[in-house]
Amino acid sequence: MLGNVTLALLDGLATTFQIFIFTLIFSLPLGLILAFGSLSKWRPLRYLIQILVWIIRGTPLMLQLIIIFYGPGLWLGKNIWSGNEAGRITATVVAFTINYACYFSVIFRGGIEGVPAGQREAGQVLGMTRSQIFFRITLLQMIKRVVPPMSNEIITLVKDTSLARTIAAQELTFAGFSFMKSAGLTWPLFYTGVFYLIFVGILTLLFNYIERRLSYFR
Repeated sequence: MLGNVTLALLDGLATTFQIFIFTLIFSLPLGLILAFGSLSKWRPLRYLIQILVWIIRGTPLMLQLIIIFYGPGLWLGKNIWSGNEAGRITATVVAFTINYACYFSVIFRGGIEGVPAGQREAGQVLGMTRSQIFFRITLLQMIKRVVPPMSNEIITLVKDTSLARTIAAQELTFAGFSFMKSAGLTWPLFYTGVFYLIFVGILTLLFNYIERRLSYFR
């Protein structure tokens, strides 16, 4: 029994890590694109992104996950994600990517707007192109400003992966609860909490290291 529980928890941890990594890979660049769109001078694009961000931030992530997984089946008459584990994980990553990209876009926008306009103007005076000004002046200072709030969102993402059990994706908490229901065991849930604490602890140390490395902006 102990071996079965351990294997199930490790499999659930692998799924949790998979959801976490793929969500970051897709949501970070998408969030930056949305941030640029929200700063666009073209009003229709700016308003469209603002409405999208408002809807995503104003509704529960669990509800978004349910809509994305079950919605296409209701509208198209078939489940585009398929009923297997890979399809459930894919739907989870899509839902999480859209949700966190919207939150990241607000953080990125604040970081971009926080860079003094005078520094960009100084870059223009030096003959730098717009891309050079962005990558050599704006982006570096933006990263420094967004690391603390981004760390909070990314740590929240670790714990939000537990919502994947809503559509029966077999992540870490799903594995722990399955043994509680089938065998009446509660100690797997304790180890589930330990896994999350270790995961978050590693991320905390990583972000502390990144902040120290970026201290040259002070």
